[in-house]
Amino acid sequence: MKKIGSISIFFLLALLALRCGNGTQKDSVKSVAGASDTGKAILSFRVLEHDFGKVSEGEKVEYLFNFENTGTGNLVILAASTTCGCTVPRYDTNPISPGAEGELEVIFDTSGRSGVQTKIITIKSNASVPVLMLKITADVITNNNN
Repeated sequence: MKKIGSISIFFLLALLALRCGNGTQKDSVKSVAGASDTGKAILSFRVLEHDFGKVSEGEKVEYLFNFENTGTGNLVILAASTTCGCTVPRYDTNPISPGAEGELEVIFDTSGRSGVQTKIITIKSNASVPVLMLKITADVITNNNN
């Protein structure tokens, strides 16, 4: 009876070892195949911050943030969001090939603003670093001719 129990345990352990080995083998093949199918995009901005300096209240000022896809896969900007409705980002949603350049335009409406303003633009993409932040600042001057 002990011999049958020992044999059963041996077969169970052998079956588990074989099963684990097969799963690991399939996973490693899947990883290698996935790695060779596509590269990874890298979103590289030339500058991450822009200071408009002094601007008059009511002005709409804009800046083009230039970037390049320095990776090996196509880059897609998925979203660009801002901290308030006074700042609007515009960008191309088409894929950007490796080595190609692009622009992200930021328009800041100073209406109803005064003093130093700082706005953050959050960029989400399929790049190796999926979230990046850009920053704009402006010193909004109001004309009080009362």
